This record gives sequence, structure tokens and C-alpha cells, in this order.
Amino acid sequence: MAGTGGLMQAARPSYQKFAVDVQASRIDGQGAFAAEAVPPRRKIGEIRGESVSVAEARIRATRAERIMIVELSARKAIDFSKSADPMRYTNHSCRPNARLCIRQGRVEFYALRAIAAGAEITVDYGDTHHEGRLPCRCGAPGCRGAL
Repeated sequence: MAGTGGLMQAARPSYQKFAVDVQASRIDGQGAFAAEAVPPRRKIGEIRGESVSVAEARIRATRAERIMIVELSARKAIDFSKSADPMRYTNHSCRPNARLCIRQGRVEFYALRAIAAGAEITVDYGDTHHEGRLPCRCGAPGCRGAL
């Protein structure tokens, strides 16, 4: 299916509950945008990637400009850098409209409030490998300024 001005998206997999487009973001690079309205507290979708050890994930994080890794536990992480899932483009916001939830080894995204069609889907990244050195560009009121 075609996006609303973004990159082309293939038919969505069953774990992607709402249509999401990838397009240019005012926050950073590409972003994940709701292609249809998402009600509050509903699952938006998931992101799938390569399972790696946390040690390997931390090595990869030092070698990449864009880090797309989520640590699931003290031993296991998932690297999304080669994922085709549109949710991999979810940007950080200090006032997000969605949350990332780790459930049974899956990385899932849920709406915190209603998300209008065309709105960028954002989450609070929380602790990152950037250790406060990466400027935050979310522009939200009360932005903490760094990731």
C-alpha cells in the first residue's frame, strides 16, 4: 500500500495493528506516522529484528551513527537496523503519544492517548547508549534537552 507522502509500505503483517507510514520527520530523519486514527491504549504494532547478546549490541552501538537497538534483558537485545517494520522509525519525544512495551520478548508500541491520522508516533526512549550526549530535537514543552 502507498503511504501518505512517505515511503512505500508493503501489505502490513498481522502484528502491525494500525497502518503506519514512514516519512520525513521534523524531529529526526524519518519518522513513523499514523496512517489512520489510533484510539488510546490500543496496540499500534511491533518491531522485529535480529536477536543479539547485550554485549554484541553495545559493540554495535559504538559502530553506528544511528542506534536501533532495544535491550530486552541483562543478556538479550534486539537490533532493528535491518528491520522492514515501520515502527523502527519511531522517534523520541519528551512528551510522547505512545509507549514501548517489552512483552514476551517482543517490542510492542501502544498509544498513550488518541493519535490522529497524520500525526508522528513518538515514544520516550528512556535510558540510551547516548548517555546524555545526543541533543534532543523533539521540541516538546519541557524537553529535557538530551538523550
